[in-house]
Amino acid sequence: MAHAQERHAVARIGWLRAAVLGANDGIVSTSSLIVGVAAAGADKGAVLLAGVAGLVAGAMSMAAGEYVSVSSQSDAERADLKREAAELRTHPVFELNELAQIYEARGVEPKLAREVAQQLMAKDALGAHARDELGINEITRARPFQAALSSALSFSGGAAISMLPVMLAPRGVLEIASVSASLVALALLGALAAAGGSASPVRPIARVLFWGAAAMVATAIAGRLFGAIV
Repeated sequence: MAHAQERHAVARIGWLRAAVLGANDGIVSTSSLIVGVAAAGADKGAVLLAGVAGLVAGAMSMAAGEYVSVSSQSDAERADLKREAAELRTHPVFELNELAQIYEARGVEPKLAREVAQQLMAKDALGAHARDELGINEITRARPFQAALSSALSFSGGAAISMLPVMLAPRGVLEIASVSASLVALALLGALAAAGGSASPVRPIARVLFWGAAAMVATAIAGRLFGAIV
């Protein structure tokens, strides 16, 4: 009888982490930039230009940073797999005992643990050691392009939300409109992140709202001080 495949939150952790980080950064950094420039007394065109520049630069920076970071993890995984493959060729008995000991440590009886290790290694020795010794599997494996694309797109989406009030609102209420839209977007992002991870939304929403508001207040103060000086 066929069983429906279970869907777990951990299966989404790779792209979800990059997407949430990108969207949060896009909203917070762009809205903070807009508020800071507006607080310095710049006109609407200058504020919009600053927002566009922040969106493009931020999206590229996020994509590059994620790609480099996750590529480093991928390189480490490949090196470990290559080393493990060499050890399986040169010391198969040692590797069998090592795998059996891993299962014993998890509570499997010694005889059964060795039988399990033998059967798994007969089917896919490297896969068994990658999963149970190195902790590398299809769910957690590094995917640089996926992480980079998720970060860039989500950053751009978050930044666009913060820029929308700049295009629509009059100059007199531009700062309030941008802050309000950004805080609402951050709250929704926190709720979506919690839903994606099957967790309670209260703490994620509180976290993103606190740090987002703190960043906007800090840049608004800096903008007013700088505007007063120049």
